[in-house]
Amino acid sequence: MSESTTTAPAPRAAAGKRIIGLDIARAFAVVGMVIVNFKVTMSAETNGPQWLRSFAAIFDGRAAATFVVLAGIGASLGSRRQRASGSPIEQRAAQWTLARRALFLFVVGWAFYPIWPADILHYYGVYLAVGAVVLFASSRALLAVAASAIAASFVFIVTFDPFANWNLDDYSYRGITTVEGFLRNLFLDGFHPVLPWVAFYLLGMWLGRTDLRNPAWRRRLAFRAASVVAVTEAAAWLVLGPKGSTLDDLDDESWRWLFSVEPIPPLPLYLAAGAGTAVLVIIGSIWLGDQLPTRITEPLVSTGQLALTIYVAHVLIGMGTLEAMGRLENQTLPWAVVTSLAFSAAAIVASTLWRRRYARGPLEAIMRRVAG
Repeated sequence: MSESTTTAPAPRAAAGKRIIGLDIARAFAVVGMVIVNFKVTMSAETNGPQWLRSFAAIFDGRAAATFVVLAGIGASLGSRRQRASGSPIEQRAAQWTLARRALFLFVVGWAFYPIWPADILHYYGVYLAVGAVVLFASSRALLAVAASAIAASFVFIVTFDPFANWNLDDYSYRGITTVEGFLRNLFLDGFHPVLPWVAFYLLGMWLGRTDLRNPAWRRRLAFRAASVVAVTEAAAWLVLGPKGSTLDDLDDESWRWLFSVEPIPPLPLYLAAGAGTAVLVIIGSIWLGDQLPTRITEPLVSTGQLALTIYVAHVLIGMGTLEAMGRLENQTLPWAVVTSLAFSAAAIVASTLWRRRYARGPLEAIMRRVAG
């Protein structure tokens, strides 16, 4: 896909005001991630009625993918001035800023890992590092690297056993403290492995170079994304059953795995469904930001701007409180959904109050100070 305006409208020369819809999309994504992580930690995925299992499964891998796409959009929007200037000095400075943020997230993520083995932050750090390298590459190059990441991941999955090092009863990973296990988990078969998850980030970088303020372009994007989601989800439903159905009865060699739209393992149909869902959430959030009054959007915008802090807090505070109550392990799906929504509501209120007094969230402010 080229940079031609016949494919994707170019950004406006004047950047204009902040697109608050992107913050709203982050708010929706963080709520989705809380729902997913609560139900997984509680081993509650199948412990509830089918309608609720299907509802909760909507967020599996989609909320996280939306976060990653949004990060890519942010990288492109944040560097648009340097891209337009063509100055090598300014562009190198932008790349170094993104690289410092990558290192910050990588270190924080691994520090968080002993507490939360499903951490995405250290993977995020590598996505950003790749983004720093290709920050000013052509749009064609971004999509080519994304396609290569997807292809490499698919070859690995069909050639090797992506579950070889996993204990799926407690989601522990064998050999994570060895160099080989560490690298394999990070790049190939972890919760959000760089191959292929960096493709979501590169898609976001490409999207951030287009004119997301243009309603006509957003409608085209939404139509394409909805078509992709409809086709992939319908194919998965026909072959594997309703969303939220267990895949435990599938043989490792079964061809039916190819129709999985679940994030583990991240097969091509999942990547297409995840990317399409992310685009729909982002486009819908931009529309809401344009249409709704400030008194309604402010809480969501504030929540999106504190996404990093909320992500860490949902483990330390949310799950920590439930563990102290003895209500974290082996719970029902209704309990997992209710408690995740209760935490999310509290986070929205807290974020709104915090942002009325402070410019950034606690962790966001630390990253700004440390990494620029």
